[in-house]
Amino acid sequence: MTPRAGGTTAPGGPLLLGVRHHGPGSARAVLAALESARPSAVLVEGPPEGDGLLSLAAHSRMRPPVALLAHAVDDPGRAAFWPLAGFSPEWVAIRWASAHGVPVRFVDLPAAHSLALAEQREGAPEGVRAIDPIGILAGAAGYDDPERWWEDVVEHRAADGRPADPLAPFAALAEAMTALREAYGDGGHPQDAVREACMRLRMRTARKEFGDGIAVVCGAWHVPALTARRTVAADRALLKGMPKVRTELTWVPWTHRRLARYSGYGAGIESPGWYEHLFGAPDRPVERWMTKVAGLLRGTDRTVSSADVIEAVRLAGTLAALRGRPAVGLDEATDAVRAVMCEGSDVPLALVRDRLVVGEVLGEVPDTAPAVPLQRDLDKQQRTLRLRPEAERRELELDLRKDTDAARSRLLHRLRLIGVHWGEPAAGRGSTGTFRESWRLHWEPELFVRIAEAGVWGTTVLGAATARAEADAVSAASLAGVTALAEQCLLAGLPETLPVVMRALADRAALDADVGHLADALPALARSLRYGDVRSTDTAALGEVAVGLAERVCVGLPSACTGLDADAADEARRRVDGVHTAIGLLAGAVRAGGLPERWAGVLHRLSVRDAVAGVIRGRATRLLLDDGRLAGSEAARLMGLALSPGTAPADAAAWIEGFIGGAAGGGLLLVHDERLLGLVDTWLTGIPADAFAGVLPLVRRTFSAYEPGVRRTLGELVRRGTEPARTHGEGVPAAPGFGEGLDEERADAVVPVVRLLLGLGAPAERAAAR
Repeated sequence: MTPRAGGTTAPGGPLLLGVRHHGPGSARAVLAALESARPSAVLVEGPPEGDGLLSLAAHSRMRPPVALLAHAVDDPGRAAFWPLAGFSPEWVAIRWASAHGVPVRFVDLPAAHSLALAEQREGAPEGVRAIDPIGILAGAAGYDDPERWWEDVVEHRAADGRPADPLAPFAALAEAMTALREAYGDGGHPQDAVREACMRLRMRTARKEFGDGIAVVCGAWHVPALTARRTVAADRALLKGMPKVRTELTWVPWTHRRLARYSGYGAGIESPGWYEHLFGAPDRPVERWMTKVAGLLRGTDRTVSSADVIEAVRLAGTLAALRGRPAVGLDEATDAVRAVMCEGSDVPLALVRDRLVVGEVLGEVPDTAPAVPLQRDLDKQQRTLRLRPEAERRELELDLRKDTDAARSRLLHRLRLIGVHWGEPAAGRGSTGTFRESWRLHWEPELFVRIAEAGVWGTTVLGAATARAEADAVSAASLAGVTALAEQCLLAGLPETLPVVMRALADRAALDADVGHLADALPALARSLRYGDVRSTDTAALGEVAVGLAERVCVGLPSACTGLDADAADEARRRVDGVHTAIGLLAGAVRAGGLPERWAGVLHRLSVRDAVAGVIRGRATRLLLDDGRLAGSEAARLMGLALSPGTAPADAAAWIEGFIGGAAGGGLLLVHDERLLGLVDTWLTGIPADAFAGVLPLVRRTFSAYEPGVRRTLGELVRRGTEPARTHGEGVPAAPGFGEGLDEERADAVVPVVRLLLGLGAPAERAAAR
C-alpha cells in the first residue's frame, strides 16, 4: 500500500512526517500529528544499531541536547554524531512513543555502512553542487533569507493559528519537496539513494510487524523517495556489496554551540538557544525572551529597567508588523534589544548572541548508557574530584599542596598525555611557584571520540597514560621530545614510567652531539626537577642526566655561537636564555658542583669574543650583570666598546637588542642607570643619516616591548638630559646616584621596611617575644 505523505488522501499506509531536523515549529507539528494519528509504531531517521539505546530517552537523567555517537571499533577516530535537541522533531517523537508505550525504531542506513562509505569518500572529487531545498522554496516565495522563510511558515505559527488538520502542514511540505525532486533529482546528494532504499526496506519490515498504522519522522527531502514505488529486489540491489565496519554506539552529551550552523554540523541552526526558548515558553515568548536578555545585561552591570523591557517588546512587535511577518522573529527581537537595551551598540549584543541566542547548554546522559571502560573510569574520577565537565570555558586555579587539587592536576595532565585536551595550562594570576597551577577547562563533545581512541592504551586513565608515555619514549624522534615527555610524566604523577623515559633519554643524549639539541632539551629537564618537591617524586636519576647535559652544553656552546648569521644568532640567543634559566634551576635542585661557575665562565667568553654575534654578546653581558658576576662599570665598558664609532650600526643595534631587548627589566635598567642610558643615547644620536634607516627597525622593536610607563620615563630622561658626566676608572662615565660597589649603609636602611612588609617584624621585637 502507498505510504501517506501526511494529510494526503492516499488510503492506509505509513504516515510520513517530513520535517527539518531541528525546529520548535516542526517539533510541535509532529507532536500534534502523533496525538491525532495515534500510530502503532514510530520510526525515526537514525542508525538502526541505536534501537537498543532508545529506551534511555525516557530516563530521568537523560537531558538534551544529546547525540548518538557511532565509532568504528578498530578505529575509534572514525566516528559520526546524530545530535538531538529538546526541540528536535525526532526527539519529540521518541519521547512521545516512550510515554505512550508505542514501539520506536531508527530507520536509516546503518552506521556500519555510513562510516565505511565516509572513509571511501574522503579525498574524492566533488560532484554536482548540492542544492538547498529550503533556500529554493524561500526564493520562490520572495524571500532572500531561507531561515526567515522557514520561521514564518513553520516555526512561528501561533498556537491559535494552527490548521484544523494537524497533518495538513506535512502534506503541503511533501508536495513542495516532490516538485523539487522532480526538478532536481537527487539534488546533488547521490548517496541519498542508498539511504532511502534502506529506509524503504525497514519501513516494510515495520509494517509486517506493526501493521500499516506506523508513523515515520524523517527529513522532508526524503518523503518523495519514500512514497515512490520500488521493488524489494531493487532496493536490496542498491545495498548489495556495501562496505561495512564493526561499530559501537552510545549516547553522549551535546551542546547548543555544536548545534549552531557555524560549528560545522550540516543540519545545524543558527540560533539553538532562541529555538529552545520558543519551544519551551508556555506563553508570551517575546516577553519572556526580553526578560532573559534584561537579566543577562544586568549581570554585566548595564542599567536595564522594566520600562526598557516593555519598550523592547513593543518595538519588536511593531517591527514584525512593518515587515509583514506573522510573529516576532529573532531579527526583530535582536533589533529591538540593540535599540532599547544596548543603546545602539553591538558590543553587548554580542554577549546576548553568545549566551542566549546560541547558548552553552550541555546535555546529560545517564550512567547506564554504554561507554568504553576508559570513559567509565574518567566519569568516576570526575565525580570523586568534583570536576564536572561544562560546556562553558572556565578558569581553574589549583593549589598542589592540597590533596584534591593535586589529584585534579594529575588527572588533567594524564588526559593531555593520551590526547584528551579537556584542560589547557594557562598563565596564573597568583603565585608562579611550583605549588600552583592554572588551567582553562572546556568540554567539547568531540572529546568522547578522543577518549574512545585512547581506549587502546588502557581501561583506566592511569593505565592509558602510562602505556602511552612508555610508547612515546621509545618512539620519540628527538632528544628534546624525550625531555619534554619526562616533564609530562612528572606532572602527571607517573613515576613508574621514568625508568623507561630515562633509558631513552640516556641513549639519545649519548648519541646526539649537536649542542643545539642538547641546549633545547635541558630546560624541560631542569623544570622537571622542580616538580619533585611538591609532588614528592624521586628525581635523583633525572638530576644526574640533567647535570651531565649541562656540562656538555658548557663545553660546546661557545664554539656553536661563532660565525652565525642574524637568524641563527637569534636562535642561539634563545638557547642561551634557556640554558641560563635551566642551570639556575639545577643549582637549587641537585648537587650541581661548580656548574654555575662554569656557566658564568662560558658567558664571560661569549661577552668578549668578537667572532660571536652582537646579540649573543649583549645577552651574555646582561645575564652576568643580573647575576652580580659583572660590575656595573665593566658592563658600561663593554657597552661602550660595542657602541664605539668603529662598530657597524647594525652590529651595535644587535648588541643593544641582546642587552636590553626581551630580557625582564631591560627598560627599568636604563631608567635607573643613566650611565648606560647615556651610552645608548650618545650612540643613537651619532649614527650617520645614511645608516639610520637600516638600524631603526631593530631599535624600535627593542624599545617597543617596554611598558608604556617605562617608555615615557625614558623619553623624559632623554629630553631632560643628564648632568655633566663624571668618570670612574678607565674613562667610564658616571651618573648621579651611582658609584662603584655597594653602599651597605644605604642598603641596610630599607631592611626594616622589607621585614615589615613580609610580616617578619623587627629583630628586637622577635627577641623580646622569645
